[in-house]
Amino acid sequence: MNLSRIVVADDHAYLRAGLETVLTSAGHEIVASVGDGHAAEMAIARCDPDIVVLDVRMPLKTGIDILQALRSAGDDRKVVLLTATLDDASLVAAIKAKVDAIVMKDEPAPALQQAIVIVTQGQRSIPLTLMDRAFELATKSAVPDPLGTLSERDRRIAEFAAAGLKNRQIAEQLGLSEGAIKVYLHRIFDKLGIGNRTELALLVTRAQS
Repeated sequence: MNLSRIVVADDHAYLRAGLETVLTSAGHEIVASVGDGHAAEMAIARCDPDIVVLDVRMPLKTGIDILQALRSAGDDRKVVLLTATLDDASLVAAIKAKVDAIVMKDEPAPALQQAIVIVTQGQRSIPLTLMDRAFELATKSAVPDPLGTLSERDRRIAEFAAAGLKNRQIAEQLGLSEGAIKVYLHRIFDKLGIGNRTELALLVTRAQS
């Protein structure tokens, strides 16, 4: 196994101490152990570690922020993210920034050791459930918005119409005349290539799903 010089960053001191114990027991050298994002950046610049182990949520700068900054600077050193939970935006950001490993904090200690081994071999270590979720998000974002050609006002009128409101009711909601709503709806139908409110409701439902 390749032994590495590692910077550890986590704002919980007791957890950080546990990480140090796990990694040093495997023979790795902890060159810095810090509790916030700014200190992590300074430690990386000062110590030039092989691997950086970062908590996703830290004061001053998050693990995602540091990962993105490293990649933007052309720094491709190995980065392992630790997290208790990971929201969709953070997951997508981490994958786009080419994170090397993600380790959930509720996993047993060997999970971190194994992730370190895998990344030193030039591979990525990301839980299958997270990869599946990232793929699902990427696929969903690739589907075009069926209402994408509409202006903001057109879209509001379309949503009101799809919800079953009559032209008079839509006009009252928007402070327009009933005749104006008829004109808007005719234009919306033309833009979307549809002919009636039923088709409009289907498109609105698809856009909101």
